[in-house]
Amino acid sequence: MTAAVLLPQGSYTPSGTPLDLTPNVPPPTSRTVFSAAHVVADPYADISPDGPAALDWDATLAFRRHLWAHGLGVAEAMDTAQRGMGLDWAGAAELIRRSAAEAKAVGGRIACGVGTDQLPEGGTPTLAEVTSAYEEQLALAEENGVQPILMASRALARAASGPDDYLATYAHLLRQTTEPVILHWLGPVFDPALEGYWGSDDLDEATDTFLKVIAEHPDKVDGIKISLLEADREIDVRRRLPGGVRCYTGDDFNYPELIAGDERGFSHALLGVFDPLGPLAAHAVRVLDTGDTEAFRALLDPTVELSRHLFRPPTRFYKTGVVLLAWLAGHQDHFTMVGGLQSARSLPHLAKAYELADGLGLFPDPELAAHRMRALLAVHGGAR
Repeated sequence: MTAAVLLPQGSYTPSGTPLDLTPNVPPPTSRTVFSAAHVVADPYADISPDGPAALDWDATLAFRRHLWAHGLGVAEAMDTAQRGMGLDWAGAAELIRRSAAEAKAVGGRIACGVGTDQLPEGGTPTLAEVTSAYEEQLALAEENGVQPILMASRALARAASGPDDYLATYAHLLRQTTEPVILHWLGPVFDPALEGYWGSDDLDEATDTFLKVIAEHPDKVDGIKISLLEADREIDVRRRLPGGVRCYTGDDFNYPELIAGDERGFSHALLGVFDPLGPLAAHAVRVLDTGDTEAFRALLDPTVELSRHLFRPPTRFYKTGVVLLAWLAGHQDHFTMVGGLQSARSLPHLAKAYELADGLGLFPDPELAAHRMRALLAVHGGAR
């Protein structure tokens, strides 16, 4: 039995009962499930927090192989990979190239984020500049044989004067894509710079514009990912989609009920929380494949408390908890993040994430996780 760990919230005795989920299993069949994957920083790189990202490529790619082995798809170079929060376009481009090659080598499913983050953060770009930036990234995705995920663009949010500019920009991009894409609506809870996306602060009006883009190009849209943390709105949008266009939930608060669905449909999944939950999430969806919704919910519902904790405001810093759990689970040998983002959450927050994850059996080696948690506490002067 693992000895107790004295956390800021009190003494905690680890459960010592890790989940036994065998890798090298087939993907689920009833739902398409992607995990947005984090990146592993190079802890020995002599760089500043605002400099170019330095990654540990071996550990970064090994984590993707871990997700593929459990039957998950990988959503690459998304916000979980600190896109726009430490990972610049040059780093993201190299990540896409390397992950695409790895996916081909192991037969893993991959999609990648396509945006405009090569444009400067300051100032207001022209719509032509925004379009050109999107086109450059789309070309890279297609050259490497990965499905594009058209991410919401901070630059477009600054450049657009209203819904018509969004409609025109997305129409231009969709007309030239060779394969159907996933459209991503990332809400301001994840990125405050995306307030008023689709040309309106009114979510009903924004939703109408979003759906109009899809309705005018249904053959070019494989699906949509909605990251608004509003289950009712996702269900409403899901029911209004053209036939054949999927809804990939990005709701890290309500994913079990949205994936389970109802008599009028269900959501597939593209979730950041499936980074730490990967094996358990994939197993749960394979149970759902059998039609046993109750057993699926029994497996996944208990994970929501951890997810809501990781994604608590300010939500954009959820990546810190995700990387902490990867370190505690033994997927990497340090807790260093691109841009120094390991400091973005408090020690009590991280300690609670450890406790919740251990209670779910997410750590293959509870002794290792407890040892590393004690080490983290000691670095912060909290070892007692």
